[in-house]
Amino acid sequence: MSRFSAAPRLSDAQATFAPNALRVRLKQATALLCGALLAPLAGAAETATDHSQHAEELSPTVITGIAPSSPLTIVTNPKDPRQPVPASDGGDYLKTIPGFALVRNGGTNGDPVLRGMFGSRLNILTNGSMLLGACPGRMDAPTSYISPETYDTLTVIKGPQTVLWGPGASAGTILFDREPENFGELGSRVNASVLGGSNGRFDKVVDAAAGGPQGYVRVIGNTAHSDDYKDGNNDTVPSRYDKWNGDVAVGWTPNTDTLLELTAGKGDGEARYAGRGMDGSQFKRESLGLRFVQSDLSEVLEKLEAQVYYNYADHVMDNYTLRTPSGTGMMAGPMASNVDRRTLGARVKATWRWADLQLVSGVDAQTNEHRQRSAMGIDTYKDVPRNKDADFHNYGLFGELTWYAADRNRLITGARLDRASAKDFRQSIGSGMMSKPNPTADDTRADTLPSGFVRYEHDLADSPTTLYAGLGHAERFPDYWELFSPKSGPVGSLNAFDSIQPEKTTQLDVGLQYKTQDLEAWASAYIGTVHDYILFDYTPTPMGTSSRAENINARIMGGELGAAYNLTAHWKADATLAYAWGKDTTHDTALPQMPPLDARFGLTYSEDNWSAGALWRVVAAQNRIDQNKGNVVGKDYDKSPGFAVFSLNGAYRIDQHWKVSSGIDNLFGKDYAEHLNLAGNAGFGYPASDPQAINEPGRTFWTKVDMSF
Repeated sequence: MSRFSAAPRLSDAQATFAPNALRVRLKQATALLCGALLAPLAGAAETATDHSQHAEELSPTVITGIAPSSPLTIVTNPKDPRQPVPASDGGDYLKTIPGFALVRNGGTNGDPVLRGMFGSRLNILTNGSMLLGACPGRMDAPTSYISPETYDTLTVIKGPQTVLWGPGASAGTILFDREPENFGELGSRVNASVLGGSNGRFDKVVDAAAGGPQGYVRVIGNTAHSDDYKDGNNDTVPSRYDKWNGDVAVGWTPNTDTLLELTAGKGDGEARYAGRGMDGSQFKRESLGLRFVQSDLSEVLEKLEAQVYYNYADHVMDNYTLRTPSGTGMMAGPMASNVDRRTLGARVKATWRWADLQLVSGVDAQTNEHRQRSAMGIDTYKDVPRNKDADFHNYGLFGELTWYAADRNRLITGARLDRASAKDFRQSIGSGMMSKPNPTADDTRADTLPSGFVRYEHDLADSPTTLYAGLGHAERFPDYWELFSPKSGPVGSLNAFDSIQPEKTTQLDVGLQYKTQDLEAWASAYIGTVHDYILFDYTPTPMGTSSRAENINARIMGGELGAAYNLTAHWKADATLAYAWGKDTTHDTALPQMPPLDARFGLTYSEDNWSAGALWRVVAAQNRIDQNKGNVVGKDYDKSPGFAVFSLNGAYRIDQHWKVSSGIDNLFGKDYAEHLNLAGNAGFGYPASDPQAINEPGRTFWTKVDMSF
């Protein structure tokens, strides 16, 4: 019998997402219509210019591995097709980069993990702004709202090796950016893609722009759909989703050194999960932004940048839109929870240059408020007023200095000082008969947190090799999920808000990069200590699982290495390896929720207009666990076995405007599960007393068509 056979069947109405189906389809059509409306404008503009400079280069290769572009920094184009199947959200894309893993929900909206570190240890920004999810269990992680293919560049900075992009980035910084358009004369461009695949996968993207020397308009729309997938045992895993996004950017460029850009966007979606007791029936997003860039101000002041932004996430979880309530237990009848978070932020940054010195300095600020409401019954939550439970503020001052000491030597150092605060608006904690007055009601807590780093980079004189070593320290204020989601705090404390201390990470990063025409190789390693690491402890009780947050001390280490070698003019081989290790030194146990050793091997044959390739992913067993401890999303339930998955891909560039790529993921239909997933949560077919890992998709076919004009 299928392990998912306990999953309740959806009614015909629910199976088509009714009554939301018409609303979602209309919104999807609106997102794509944005691009279609711009196409006539683009066509009219073409008569005045050769716009080939704006057409995207359609590479006939499917990407299976990504190498760093500089020490600890990866820059890549998220529009390029990758294997496995092109990503549905930001987290799904990041897992293709060595060092990343994903806490799996099922089909979409997983939570990214870098080097075993999770949550707000990663700063994730889109166009320089931060959009924070609202779910207390991170059902809507920040990457859930990101469609990677609608961005131009993805930058990953590993470790506490930058201070420019906000506080607390002890594990790394992730930047999804859209570049400003640059039309030397009246012109236009249109990029679009369609993806189809197994399990009803069907994605569409339109990205179009038109403009001239004085400015531009850019419109982006996308939709993404998938049905439930089947695992390697041919069992159905509840994982279907629908998403849409629409964004507009209007830029004014009165001269080549000035940019004023206004952006606006909306999005929504729904997704059901194999490992949760509720599904996400709404992922509503609203975004506004304004940025100003002025270059060449003087011989010393190279650039001045300023931006303000507003992001709003309105998320609904329920157990009746995408499934039928169980009829038994604590969630027998229909119920829903609606949470939202409103984030406002601003940044001013200046770039200065003197001879062999460059300084980037500035200030940033952010405030966000969180509200919630819930009710029993279908859609009754809409009649319940929203209650604010939390309010956060952060004000930061930063500077990053690069000294070009010699032709082959660079010293980069940075410092940051943040003032962070949070206020607890909850008048009571718990629910139902377990409700009691909140001992920290209307209390405010605040901390002043320093961070900084220093890194030395050296290019060898007789070899195309760069060596580097960097020491960084980051202090991170506890986030919403760590202060408000746990049912209790450290032993003897009032609650988590009262006693959880800021996390302090000190980490040494070392590595090298080597690059010739035929061989590119790189290696990076890190070792660090984390004081007051925030850990979750889960204890079974008659009323369910109780969560407690505490501070511990930990040691971490690991690294990534990779190589790509041109065997001949047409054959290329690449390989990557990533490993993360952690120890809870307070309790002398393994640090939980660590991804196992992950190796990937790729082989590609390419001609001028086509390519074919293979990807073999091998993952070791994870035996270093600490059962019933983890983070706000997941915990270590059991050891996990290793697995190996083999996939094939191919691509053909029809001409300079059209390309088709295709792949078969998990060619042999391997039955396997990732170590990091929501096993054991009381979701579809997962009794809390019988935790089981959520299996990954079985054999999956996909084809993607790209167009660029």
